[in-house]
This record gives sequence, structure tokens and C-alpha cells, in this order.
Amino acid sequence: MTSIFATALGADFERLHPMLRRRFGVGITTGYACVGTGVMSSVRRGPWWTLPFLHLGAARNILFPDQGRDVPFTIENFPYVDPFGRETVTFVREYLLGSRARRFDATMIADRGAVIDYLGTHQHLAVDLELTVEDDGSLSLTSTEQRFSEGPIAFRFPRLLTGQARLRESFDDDAGVYRISVEVRNPVLGFLFGYEGTFTCEFPKAADAPDRLKPVRHEVRT
Repeated sequence: MTSIFATALGADFERLHPMLRRRFGVGITTGYACVGTGVMSSVRRGPWWTLPFLHLGAARNILFPDQGRDVPFTIENFPYVDPFGRETVTFVREYLLGSRARRFDATMIADRGAVIDYLGTHQHLAVDLELTVEDDGSLSLTSTEQRFSEGPIAFRFPRLLTGQARLRESFDDDAGVYRISVEVRNPVLGFLFGYEGTFTCEFPKAADAPDRLKPVRHEVRT
């Protein structure tokens, strides 16, 4: 078994910058986690009419309505095996906006040669990710189809009701830092949410994620 990103990218995984290969190589068999600490130079949100959407997301640690500059943040990627036997990696981000801490929870699995991103505290949203390795060794992720699951209720979101996320991560050799930028847009509402910043990483040994990083419940449906 290898990392979920190596599984999804196949031979393209070797085209990543070596520091990105290490970061996205987190897995059960590789035996380590990735803990990043840094600063978001900007955290932005869309106009006032996007606020209901963002407040709704904040209730389950998906999006939030706050914005700011020079925002301290952490990201914790720990591997574990979920209750359904799937190798899973946490992508839990925490932002300190003044006196308020905001979390953005996600857990990812590899499924049918792709990465599925479960969002929020209860894995209500399952999002397909399209991965691309750029010529400079950076990694681009684009969210595509999104599905909602809660008990017996399950449906695919129409595109007009979704927020498409575009993420790019790279490593700056001169500065010795990772660089990240994210934008979430809706076809009707336009820009919803975004951030950009830099961080450094430590790679502690780990074969399981702390409970505080795991979702309240796991969803078997992908």
C-alpha cells in the first residue's frame, strides 16, 4: 500500500517537487504525518450575499465568513484506517483570526484511482478531486462532482449549487517554504472564499491520527 496521492497520480507522482512528494507521501506504510505551520497573507470572502452560504459551512467546519491578513494557521495531515478499512488522511486546517479560531476539516481517501475528499465534521459532503502535476513540480487540485449523504438521504448537488475549489501547492526552494493558494467559486454567486500563504512542515512518525482530527462520523458512500 502507498500514499493515497501516489495511488491517484501514478507515475506523475514522481514529477512532483521532492518536498511535495514528501508532503503528499503521508500514509500508513510510509509511517509519518505532516504538520504544517505558517501564515496566510490573506483570507478573503465574497460579497455580503455569500454570507449565508459561508455561515452554513462554518457550522460543520467546511467554510467560514471571517477574513483577515497575516493569519496564523496550522494544517495537520495524519494517516489512519477508517471503520470501513480505507486508508484515510486528515487535512485539518485551523486559522487564528483575532481571538477566534476557525477549523476547516477534511479527510481524504483513494477510490477507483481518484482522491475523494470528505468535507466537514460528519463527512456529509464527498467531493471528487482532479489532480494535476504542473511543469514546475507543483500540485493543482480542482474539485468536481459533489455529493451529500446523511442517513438514508443521498444526492448529487447540481453544479449551480456547488462551490468549485481550485488549490495550488508548490515549494519555494529559495525561501524554503511551501506556498498555497485556494479559491472557491460558484457559477452564479462568483467568488465565495479564498486564501493564500506560506508554511513550513515537520514530519513526525505516525501510524494513526489523533481522535481530535477525525470526523464525528464516517460515511461509507463515495
